[in-house]
Amino acid sequence: MAKKPKKKREPVPPVRLWGHIVAFAWLIPGGGHLLLRRRGRAAILGATITLTFLLGLFMRGAMFEPKTGDLLTTVIHVGGFIGDLASGSLYLLATLLGYSQADMAGYAHDYGTKFLVAAGLMNILAMVDAFEIAVRRKD
Repeated sequence: MAKKPKKKREPVPPVRLWGHIVAFAWLIPGGGHLLLRRRGRAAILGATITLTFLLGLFMRGAMFEPKTGDLLTTVIHVGGFIGDLASGSLYLLATLLGYSQADMAGYAHDYGTKFLVAAGLMNILAMVDAFEIAVRRKD
């Protein structure tokens, strides 16, 4: 059997070319695409992420705070906090305005918590997409 040649990885371009785009994509959902003049994609991403975050707030979802303890507690709470924080200005504005919902039993609250984290995870995907467009790995 002949060995397949390994695909060479292209080096990452300097941060000065894409850093501000990814930072703006984190801060404002869809903002990185707006800087890249992808207005349609920016509007769809911004609206979807914002709506998901707002639905989480309306369902009174709890924001995660980083907690340590056993491994499972650490993974859930730190991972959830990173997911919340990834929403950028939505998270910062909600916490600045004093949004604080205790974690309580009930399916609506639980879904709300998941919606808040899902908004952050979608924003991470939008940031990766903006990065790939900025470094010309994707159209």
